[in-house]
Amino acid sequence: MQPVLEIFAADDFALWPVGEHESYGYLVLNGELAPADVGTAVMRIADYNKSKPEEEHGPCPTDPLSAFLHGLLTMPNLFAAGGFRVTDLATDTVFVEPGCCNGLETWRDWQELLDGADCAYFGHDPSSTAERVGDNIRLTLDADKKDESSVIELPLDQMRTLVTRAEADLRAFRSLAGTWAEQHLPTHATAVTAALSRALDLDLDLELTK
Repeated sequence: MQPVLEIFAADDFALWPVGEHESYGYLVLNGELAPADVGTAVMRIADYNKSKPEEEHGPCPTDPLSAFLHGLLTMPNLFAAGGFRVTDLATDTVFVEPGCCNGLETWRDWQELLDGADCAYFGHDPSSTAERVGDNIRLTLDADKKDESSVIELPLDQMRTLVTRAEADLRAFRSLAGTWAEQHLPTHATAVTAALSRALDLDLDLELTK
């Protein structure tokens, strides 16, 4: 289980260094990303939220950098396309793939499932689901194509371990992105780190409030 962010090619983006990626792929988020890939992730999350903020969030700045970051830094409800992907690395079989309209800000649906919720949904095309079946969690890659879909059942304890590790990867990425922001966006670093915490539904660690 890995947290992944949907990304697109960064054509003509010049506000900070970014990596080279093809469109409609996923970037795995963790604490080991290269600086250019961290830049790609921050760019994508900011770009997802660059729609014009509501008036109460203030007028959009005129300089290109502040204008690009304005939605990310001012809107309370942020979106980060992606989610937790579940893959059997031995066979390269995918059992959960975040679909359209699913975001990393909803990753705690996994925790709710472990705590007693009946089912969790992760977007569409594919329509991946996770549902409780006794003491197991059944993962279905595409509930709309059950006859063709990969399916697996995992014990609750194993799923809890996987979710805990994925959360740790997400937190490690947020910490790495905070360090990256201090180097590449020094005047916005604190605000960008706080915004990423909101976009990824992570509480602010004490070290980030200093």
